[in-house]
Amino acid sequence: MLREKNNMKKNKIGIIGGSGVYDLAQLTDKKWQRINTNFGEPSDELLFGKIGEYELVFLPRHGRGHKNSPTSINFRANIEALKIAGVSEIISVSAVGSLSEKLAPGAFVIVDQFIDRTFAREKSFFGKGCVAHVSMAKPTCSRLSTHILIAGKNAGINIINGGTYLAMEGPQFSSVAESKLYQSWGCDVIGMTNMPEAKLAREAEICYVSVAMVTDYDCWHPDHEAVSVEQVIKILLSNAETARKLVSSAISLIGDDSSSSKCSCKSALDYAIITAAEARDPELTKKLVNIAGRVL
Repeated sequence: MLREKNNMKKNKIGIIGGSGVYDLAQLTDKKWQRINTNFGEPSDELLFGKIGEYELVFLPRHGRGHKNSPTSINFRANIEALKIAGVSEIISVSAVGSLSEKLAPGAFVIVDQFIDRTFAREKSFFGKGCVAHVSMAKPTCSRLSTHILIAGKNAGINIINGGTYLAMEGPQFSSVAESKLYQSWGCDVIGMTNMPEAKLAREAEICYVSVAMVTDYDCWHPDHEAVSVEQVIKILLSNAETARKLVSSAISLIGDDSSSSKCSCKSALDYAIITAAEARDPELTKKLVNIAGRVL
């Protein structure tokens, strides 16, 4: 049985986030590689590497040097590039503002729900000529969330399991009225990048977990304006270090999980495509080969 376990194929883990997350001292065999996709150019090249026997693929969400605004990110190309790279699990790491007094700067939240208020982004690989409807009732992978929670506790990280992420279009931040509105809706954190990222990961049948790193209290908090830029930068740097600890702690848990292939995320398209085969646009179905080839 031991030999069988050692020979078991490890899950390849994709990590989407800022450059601070990628500076893992134990990462070896590092190589940046451009991946061509059917949906355009990803934000950047992908960084391939290994930690022990585990393969990792890092994607700078905004591109190295932060070249892309949240609206200009090609989310479809980013997710397809990770799919082409063989990634089966995605850890999404992003900075957010807190909408709750309980979530102070420096806290980490494992997001389990979203409210999508973005409006200027391509949100699906499918469309006219090949229509699909995937379920987003539970928009993140509960299996990955459990691994992240255990990894966070093992690493001594202040991590909260469960929270609602309000995705706004940006690039401007909220008004006070908007911030208070989102609080009244029961949202916990606010950010600009997890939508349509989570939706596209589901369409691509890749397991996805969102780790939100709190940097500030958004603008609803009466003491918000008293927070200096220096303090925010200090929190950002601290969060990056904590994110590296979290990723390092989670790798073996996720990489060794033999139940990954049976996860419901991997069969999200089983009954999603409703366009009759004879009515499908051949050009679109050709573009979808990497995303939906399993069912098409």
